[in-house]
Amino acid sequence: MRLQYRFMEYLDRIPTRQDIADTSQAIFEFVHYTPVLTCESINQITGADLFFKCENFQKIGAFKMRGASSAAIRLSEAALQLGLATHSSGNHAQAVARAAQLLGIPAYIVMPENAPAIKKSATRGYGAEIIYCEPTIEAREATLAEVVSRTGATFIHPFDDYNVIAGQATCAFELFQDVEELDTIMVPVGGGGLLSGTALSTRYWSPGTKVIGAEPEAVNDAWRSFHSGKIEVNTSINTIADGLRTNLGERTFDIIQKHVDDIITVSEEAIVEAMRLVWERMKIIIEPSCSVPLAAILHNKDRFANEKIGIILTGGNVDLDILPFGK
Repeated sequence: MRLQYRFMEYLDRIPTRQDIADTSQAIFEFVHYTPVLTCESINQITGADLFFKCENFQKIGAFKMRGASSAAIRLSEAALQLGLATHSSGNHAQAVARAAQLLGIPAYIVMPENAPAIKKSATRGYGAEIIYCEPTIEAREATLAEVVSRTGATFIHPFDDYNVIAGQATCAFELFQDVEELDTIMVPVGGGGLLSGTALSTRYWSPGTKVIGAEPEAVNDAWRSFHSGKIEVNTSINTIADGLRTNLGERTFDIIQKHVDDIITVSEEAIVEAMRLVWERMKIIIEPSCSVPLAAILHNKDRFANEKIGIILTGGNVDLDILPFGK
């Protein structure tokens, strides 16, 4: 049965406070209102009070469901009937596939051949047609163009789309309803959809809170872009944090420049250390990409001592056959 939702205004501008609040209400049938967890032992280790917004418990196991749903419900009925399309190595692929399934329409997903097996399987399980390509940005975009030409489906960008950003912003919007007076909010940064959305919600609902992105040193394009004032690109994507290998987009970079206070980078070893700590102490599954903010705190304890910090745990889609620890 099709969901009973209301169409939203298509956004060709930076989302306003009202846009984000309206989006939060409009996508409620597509997403979970995820819990905020704390962990006394991790607080003792870090010397800070941490509040984890658990998007690993979100539908499809990641925050990406918010952005995909937000973008989909802004399309016309005629456009929806032709389906949704995207390119993604994982969580966004699943999100677009699931949104299409809930809407009863086709989904066409371009995925690199080396995408994690668990994410390929889940995307297929949501009924999408998967089209594989070589693991390069050029191959993704060329293959997607062919798919859109063949099907007429609407491309939902993984991050550089104001409609997607409005959806990702609802995560921090919820966090600020549950936890007041945060000193800092931290999120991982890849393409920047979550970081830019988080920055907007923070400026609208908690302007005294600092916004910090966290990124692997191995793919530090956002850190370099933040400091150079122009979009930088990665020459390598060799990081365990597969969800953070993407470069920033023009829309996300613009918002990040205006509203983000800092970006911190961390080593691969620190990412695995933080991931393992959450698994061991909180007894929940998180993927490497979403352990990056905690890694930044663990390796900058003096900077964050005694602060009240919100962290968005972005996803929990892990291939259990290739865990980075436990051997």
